Amino acid sequence: MPRFFVDNVNSDKVILTGENARHIGRSLRMKVGDVLTLCCEGTDYECSISAFTDSEVCCDVVSSRKTESEPETKLTLFQAMPKGDKAETIVQKAVELGAYEVVFVMTARCVSRPDEKSFAKRLERLNKVSLEAAKQCGRGIIPRVSGIISLSELTGRLSSFDKALMCYEKGGASLSDAGISRGQRIALFIGSEGGFEQAEADAFVSAGGELTGLGARILRCETAPVAAASIIMHLAGEM
Repeated sequence: MPRFFVDNVNSDKVILTGENARHIGRSLRMKVGDVLTLCCEGTDYECSISAFTDSEVCCDVVSSRKTESEPETKLTLFQAMPKGDKAETIVQKAVELGAYEVVFVMTARCVSRPDEKSFAKRLERLNKVSLEAAKQCGRGIIPRVSGIISLSELTGRLSSFDKALMCYEKGGASLSDAGISRGQRIALFIGSEGGFEQAEADAFVSAGGELTGLGARILRCETAPVAAASIIMHLAGEM
């Protein structure tokens, strides 16, 4: 069944406009009576199309239910800024694996150091990647992509999480020993191509975070978040 994200559902009727309406009418060629799913803040609304205009699609809400595929665990990926198009791959896979939010961070060893203006354009594209990934895998929300923040901004946010974990290339405790459980708010910090400096690891720990490892092999910066997020969601009982 086709899925579309909407900002709000306030009654038993919903009017779709813009890209959603165009996609339903022109691309999917749906008709009055066809059924679709509208997703809003973790709730799925099964709807029947009741009318079309040139710019709108009118839908009647038939039923609603909590999105079964939306994780209870709120995993925020803090990703040190990677080179090239790796950011798109990281966002796509993080969303598929259940990340609640992706935040890009500027660390000392980041090779890619975009200015505010150029990153704003990339951020628009990255949020579109998140939207498409959320549609594809049946999420109930569109995970937000934001940044670029500094290390000090990141450490200042750690107190709002139940767990804050840095995957450090010099090693640390196993993720299986981190006390991960379902429903927690978890911060996961992954480095760029050059990894982390010792001072960054020390600052993270001083702010209440924990150092973890991903085994004896050093993973690429686009592989590490996929591996770590998969392990965390499994330990949380979300996979």
